[in-house]
Amino acid sequence: MNELKKGSKKLLNAWAFYDWANSVYTLTIASSIFPIFYSALFISQTEKMVSAFGMVFKSTALITYVTAFTFLVVAFTSPILSGIADYVGNKKNFMKFFCYVGGAGCIGLYWFSLEQIHLSLLFYFMGLIGYWGSLVFYNSYLPDIAHPKQQDSISAKGFSMGYLGSVILLLINLTMVMKPDWFGFDTSISQTIMVNGTEVEIAEALQNAKDSASIDAMKVSFITVGLWWILFSQYTFYILPKGASKGHKVTKAVVFNGLKELKQVWIELKQNLRLKRYLVAFFVFSMAVQTIMLVAVYFGEEEIAWGSSDAKTQGLIVSILVIQLVAIVGAVLTSRASSKFGNIKTLIVVNFIWMALCFYAYFMETPMQFYIAASLVGLVMGGVQSLARSTYSKFLPETEDTTSYFSFYDVAEKIGIVIGMVIFATIDQVTGSMRNAILFLVIFFISGIILLFRVPKLNQEKDNM
Repeated sequence: MNELKKGSKKLLNAWAFYDWANSVYTLTIASSIFPIFYSALFISQTEKMVSAFGMVFKSTALITYVTAFTFLVVAFTSPILSGIADYVGNKKNFMKFFCYVGGAGCIGLYWFSLEQIHLSLLFYFMGLIGYWGSLVFYNSYLPDIAHPKQQDSISAKGFSMGYLGSVILLLINLTMVMKPDWFGFDTSISQTIMVNGTEVEIAEALQNAKDSASIDAMKVSFITVGLWWILFSQYTFYILPKGASKGHKVTKAVVFNGLKELKQVWIELKQNLRLKRYLVAFFVFSMAVQTIMLVAVYFGEEEIAWGSSDAKTQGLIVSILVIQLVAIVGAVLTSRASSKFGNIKTLIVVNFIWMALCFYAYFMETPMQFYIAASLVGLVMGGVQSLARSTYSKFLPETEDTTSYFSFYDVAEKIGIVIGMVIFATIDQVTGSMRNAILFLVIFFISGIILLFRVPKLNQEKDNM
């Protein structure tokens, strides 16, 4: 087919449709069902320990370390790969590659087990790096397919489509997990009357059978995510420009061109005190924000007294949905507050709320307390992410090379995630409690607030240079 013109409605919708395809990963795998499934693997263990890479890890610490390592890989490879893709002219092939790696990783999670922990973690790594890797090239398409005046609206449309698609699949998967018998999963008790050679009560046997069926349903849900992601992305791949080869050869200089651009941005930052100080503040508080969002479900599963496995599963997923819904409201409220009080002042207040949430999380124990925390997280989650990025955009100098500046921003954010996750996992591993790790994050918010106060106003910057 002939390539569509830049700005055409069909081209814009096809680009936005990739959000519908890939957002199921973040909601089902990263945020809800996989953390519940992973924790269920340790249900028979008191201390929840696992052997991997020649060491013994606390279960939550291990998955946090692997997540941190994946973000480290993405942080260093994305500027290199995006530079190669732009130079050679085949960004769609790179986007396809990461999409298929991620989809295959999700499907592979069906076989996730403690007996094959290294292979299992490889599938987890594939899903995570596939999502973030494809996102690099997906985002880079935006200026290619949309005119500047169209970019805000079509980006928002993609977000909306992603939210709708991911919620639809999550609700289907949730129904599978909560009502496995409706989908043909075996809930009979013929083989569960005897547990470890001991006769159990009928009621307990029924619950054991349902729990086993629910685990099977979770494993199938991972397959649905992978298939959904791969199949629905085909429309996007069919419509997006092919990115035909420019005939350029990939040389050593091209490979490291992206890193050279990041180095140049770092040099230029030294001449822009306001942007430099803001970026340092963002780097510090973003460590804590992103870490909390990535470990929230694991924390809720381990530290909250839900009462039963059914209540735990339903409660955690409801919490995720609450966070998603409230985040939209939070983004709107934060935007209005920033227009009235200014971006920096609003970010300072938001950081104070995050800090208070850490103290609250340290003491919470009941499901209702967790729901309250989830609502507050949603309120400040959407706000801090959207405001942090828009503030950075406002502080940029007049330049045509905004891509390099935003690439620097993305790399800084991901390295911050790595540091935050490693610190969190280490405290969790050493102390045996995620509560201690959450409380430690208060230090990052306090530091972030102090650094935000040091960001000069426009009329102060020259005096401070």
